[in-house]
Amino acid sequence: MKKTSLFDIHIKSNAKMVPFAGFNMPVQFEGVNTEHLQVRNSVGIFDVSHMGEFLIEGDNATEFLNYICSNDILLMSDGKAQYNCIINHNGGIIDDSIVYKFDSKNYMIVVNASNIDKDWNWINEQNKKFNNKLTNISESTSLLALQGPKANEVIQKLVDFDLSQFKSYSFVKNDIAEIKEVIISTTGYTGSGGVELYVNNNDAVALYSLLIKTGEYLGIKPIGLAARDTLRLEMGYCLYGNDIDDTINPIEAGLKWATKTNKNFIGKKHILNSIENGIKKKLIGFELNERGIPRKGYKIFDSKQNEIGLVTSGTMSPVLKKGIGMGYVKFSHCKIGSKIFIQIRNKYVESEIVKPPFIK
Repeated sequence: MKKTSLFDIHIKSNAKMVPFAGFNMPVQFEGVNTEHLQVRNSVGIFDVSHMGEFLIEGDNATEFLNYICSNDILLMSDGKAQYNCIINHNGGIIDDSIVYKFDSKNYMIVVNASNIDKDWNWINEQNKKFNNKLTNISESTSLLALQGPKANEVIQKLVDFDLSQFKSYSFVKNDIAEIKEVIISTTGYTGSGGVELYVNNNDAVALYSLLIKTGEYLGIKPIGLAARDTLRLEMGYCLYGNDIDDTINPIEAGLKWATKTNKNFIGKKHILNSIENGIKKKLIGFELNERGIPRKGYKIFDSKQNEIGLVTSGTMSPVLKKGIGMGYVKFSHCKIGSKIFIQIRNKYVESEIVKPPFIK
């Protein structure tokens, strides 16, 4: 089982550690609800160093990424990040990722921890006709996510540029105190604002400690992966392995906005077919109108108790204090406002299809 550079700090902070994607990771510290609301209302810090990072360098880097990704890399300017799906030949999602553009010949792509080996093999195979230099820096890179409405206030005390001028999905490589060349990115998985910080493993403890000390007056707290999941679900963000996988295409998953068909890319013909001829199922968001907590794998029914789909993600929303979830239903049953029923144990719990995010 792998450990991140912050493992000892987590142990000292009494974190509950669990195996996750081959790593021993902190799932919670004080409790999911407490940590969730800490991020929504103030600032929290996550260790997400289990994520994977690949560098793509070369004259054909832009063309290559445009070929393997769903979004249009040509729309990116230097210092920008972009959400993408890596698509297989059948139009399915190998992984969702963030692409960072340093310049037209230098990029970084960040992938999910559980898919590092799979993605690395796929990308190398596709690169054979593009001849770019690929470097897997996952093992040497730590990633800290400082999230919440007060997160930028903490970072601003540590940098010499105006962070408020940075729009969402922008990044810069900058020193933080004595720590050199930290990638500071206005990205995150919580919907509450903040930054993600990429740093060499050797500097991870120093950076983490500095952030905790700097944010002490705001009551900054460490946050575990359980709250990360409830935070992303309140925003309706897809989780790979739950809401998307290599059998689901971006149109079914509601990711058409990140899929540009005005370019050539792997799996394009299957995705065009889904757009032109329609899809059989679609990912929907729903809220429970009765007490209950929906979970992955629970069946979804219509008002006549016909089975129409499955829950892929579900939780009790700490903000709304009601059950929320996402799942795939037959396309004929995906209309916003429709009543559906989630089977929880032996009870059919009335719910309503809503458009995520669940909180505004």
